[in-house]
Amino acid sequence: MCSNNMSAVTVSGTEKETATVIFLHGLGDSGHGWAEALKAIRLPHVKYICPHASQIPVTLNMNITMPSWFDLKGLSPDSPEDDAGIKKAAENIKDIIDHEVKNGTPPNRILLGGFSQGGALSLYTALTCQQQLAGVVALSCWLPLRKSFPQAASASANKDVPILQCHGDQDPLIPVCFGAMTSDKLKTIVNPQKITFKTYPTLFHSSCPEEMAAVQEFIEKQLPRI
Repeated sequence: MCSNNMSAVTVSGTEKETATVIFLHGLGDSGHGWAEALKAIRLPHVKYICPHASQIPVTLNMNITMPSWFDLKGLSPDSPEDDAGIKKAAENIKDIIDHEVKNGTPPNRILLGGFSQGGALSLYTALTCQQQLAGVVALSCWLPLRKSFPQAASASANKDVPILQCHGDQDPLIPVCFGAMTSDKLKTIVNPQKITFKTYPTLFHSSCPEEMAAVQEFIEKQLPRI
């Protein structure tokens, strides 16, 4: 369980834990699948926390109730957004970060990540967070409320946060051009040299072994054993 009563799957390290990865699943999913994926690339000194989103009605899916970090009203760059829901979800993730810090893990040893809607939330949370984080992994996603930036990041401690962005070039849900637009926007918010944007041929709205190898390499670099 997380500090704000958000349930989560935790993958413990196999030696003394000196770092934490918080990874957020996509729409309609749960933390279980990504916990298994991360277990396959885990580092022995890192704890992995994969929270579960609450069940809410989702406009995009005919108001069907499903696990979702916030309401989604569309997937195009000009779709209306759930301003209040996105900000509330980000505060919930910041509570998890605070909980880890209180338990002895410094913010700069905490890395945020996520896939699709979870990746979007991880980007927004990091870029509005007042604690300096180790990095962000953003898979097949976008930056929510992008028009509010860079003003929304004015109090952020993450102007130099390393960001690994990955996207399949055949993604039918969130086209790779949207990922490229997101990368360009991020370069106006944080140090452009800290942003890595990787694309994967023939990959749809999913992950692949090559992408997970890149994620593992990024985590190893940002959260080395100490």
